[in-house]
Amino acid sequence: MSTYRATVDWRCEGDFASRRYSRVHQIAFEAGLVVPGTAGPANVNPRYGRPDAMDPEQAFVASISACHMLWFLDFASRGGFVAESYSDAAEGTLAPGPDGREVMTRVVLRPKVTFGGERQPTPAELEGLHHQAHEACFIANSVKSEILIEPR
Repeated sequence: MSTYRATVDWRCEGDFASRRYSRVHQIAFEAGLVVPGTAGPANVNPRYGRPDAMDPEQAFVASISACHMLWFLDFASRGGFVAESYSDAAEGTLAPGPDGREVMTRVVLRPKVTFGGERQPTPAELEGLHHQAHEACFIANSVKSEILIEPR
């Protein structure tokens, strides 16, 4: 069992009582990385956010994408393939769920992998690597939303 920690810090700037306050915050991770956070522009007036900061929905999609990538690279290496680059244009959809509350209903991963070396994966092997990565991904195994992988 492993434990992961992040600290989210926010301080009031603006008029809290009238809901005219900043949603900008900081997310600090154990190793010292600090990431600016915000509410997404779809959830709050952009003047109370920060366009160059990460919102929770983006973090959710990025977490699934990064987890899939790390497992994919591991399985590709074990399979004797040489991955040279990996890029994913991941996208999440926030929509009303069955009970009407907003939920992340779907995440689509669109990984593009470049391989070097003599051995190139066949389309079936590439699909198999993505399937293995999806099955092993801790984050994908932890969420209810549909997660699709569409290699490009």
